[in-house]
Amino acid sequence: MLTAAGFHVLLALASGSGHGYAVMRFVEEVSGGAVRLGPGTLYRTINRLVADGLVEESYEGDPEAPHDARRRYYKLTVAGERAARDEAQLMARMVTAAREAGLIA
Repeated sequence: MLTAAGFHVLLALASGSGHGYAVMRFVEEVSGGAVRLGPGTLYRTINRLVADGLVEESYEGDPEAPHDARRRYYKLTVAGERAARDEAQLMARMVTAAREAGLIA
């Protein structure tokens, strides 16, 4: 099972490679501002996901973004995509249980 921060990062990268700031913005936007990954948490999480083989550095980048040699891009590995999918399915089951318990409409 992933940490919440780990799942957020994998979810942010599920649609393609991205850099750290884009991941932070995605998480904040998707959560309606309820979740904010600070730089320390974000990069510790990314490093752990890289070490676990779920994320890898990508050299593709964003051709629309201004060039910044320091900006690192990341993408999911096959194992990372599988982990994100498994975690999303678990969350879907949890939402179903919450709905059945009357916690959400």
